[in-house]
Amino acid sequence: MQYSRLGSSGLQVSRLCLGCMTFGEPLRGPHEWTLDEEKTRPIIRKALESGINFFDTANMYSAGSSEEIVGKLLKEMVPRDEVVVATKVHMQMRPGPNGRGLSRKAIMHEIDQSLTRLGMDYVDLYQIHRLDREVPMEEILEALHDLVKAGKVRYIGACSLYAWEFATMLHLADKHGWTRFVSMQNYVNLLYREEEREMLPLCEAEGIGVMPWSPLARGKLTRDWDETTFRSETDAFGKTLYQNAADSDRQVAAAVATVAARRGVPRAQIALAWLLNKAAITSPIIGASKAGHLDDAVAALDIILSGEEIAELEDAYVPHAVTGI
Repeated sequence: MQYSRLGSSGLQVSRLCLGCMTFGEPLRGPHEWTLDEEKTRPIIRKALESGINFFDTANMYSAGSSEEIVGKLLKEMVPRDEVVVATKVHMQMRPGPNGRGLSRKAIMHEIDQSLTRLGMDYVDLYQIHRLDREVPMEEILEALHDLVKAGKVRYIGACSLYAWEFATMLHLADKHGWTRFVSMQNYVNLLYREEEREMLPLCEAEGIGVMPWSPLARGKLTRDWDETTFRSETDAFGKTLYQNAADSDRQVAAAVATVAARRGVPRAQIALAWLLNKAAITSPIIGASKAGHLDDAVAALDIILSGEEIAELEDAYVPHAVTGI
């Protein structure tokens, strides 16, 4: 396993982050395809054995049961200080007007709920799952800063917002002497490259670590275009991501298949290697429903694509409407 600092912070994270949206009690949340504790156990163990020390979940994944399962299994398998645990806040967690969002009230309540579910005294990385545009940025940033000073959070990060919004929040943190974001979790893969225009250059300039979600486009880059899985058939959000440029997306996926066949490796390794070879990328968030999925991800770390192969993979891409924000 390779390791890298998360942005300009001193925090060392594995070059692959295990995304934990796959883990959770199916009856507790909106996703029928999540894995319960016993099915999750071998994947967490395999990740640790592979050298992955970075785990990303969220309070809303499977109505909190993802945090419960991940926290319990990590406690069984590894000392707390050997892993980097990230979670998120923003989405609806309870009824009522204050049951979601990024008000000071919501942030202070939700960190305690997350820590209880995780069975931990602190989280290493606390991320705003999206920007709450009804709350002043200053209120959000000061609340997050106070969590760091209280010892409940080590670092803070953001997810999927416009580059100008992120730049503004970085400026406000500097202006007021508040804790600065160290990471950006955004949507980047061969089928969606709009973040290359502004967000990735901003992150490079500001020393922000980038940990993209859905690096394999929810499996679209790993199998034949019309092939489906139980998850793809029941993932309502995922279906919205690949509707507007299907013709060009299909060609990109075909190029991945061609390069993979030529090299004699699975398509997942090529799609992930393309992302890992980008200077701005710190640690893609990989989803795994089987322990074997981690083998492809780890193998991708050693693949160096040629300039010709990168051009072949990128050739069919066309501009996409902004999504995921």
